[in-house]
Amino acid sequence: MAVKELSQRQLRVGQEIKRIIAEEINFDRVRNLQGIDTLVTIMKTKVSPDLKYADVFFVTSKPEFESQVQEGLQLAANHFRKVIASKTLLRYVPEIRFFVDNTMAEADKIEKLLHSPKVQQDLKKSDEA
Repeated sequence: MAVKELSQRQLRVGQEIKRIIAEEINFDRVRNLQGIDTLVTIMKTKVSPDLKYADVFFVTSKPEFESQVQEGLQLAANHFRKVIASKTLLRYVPEIRFFVDNTMAEADKIEKLLHSPKVQQDLKKSDEA
């Protein structure tokens, strides 16, 4: 099945939501994250074609706090929706869902596999042939 490309509107709305949520987190306006000693970075936001849902992906500086941060962010979703509504002119403010962004971990895993001795040995064999 082909993956449909995001529209310009989806991209713009996603970037604006990402900016607003990151600003709220950076200025420590999220009560549910207070007391969690880790840095939270919003990596990307994907908005559904009807702009009713926004999936927000984040990473933390300390992986052991990912579930706590995800829970805190999800509990603060209505706070984020109110702030987004006040700062944008959207007819409908999307429902926000938070997910841990595992792309960096997956990239590291692939990198380690490519540099493993077994793979290097196979690459040398294919170069000789």
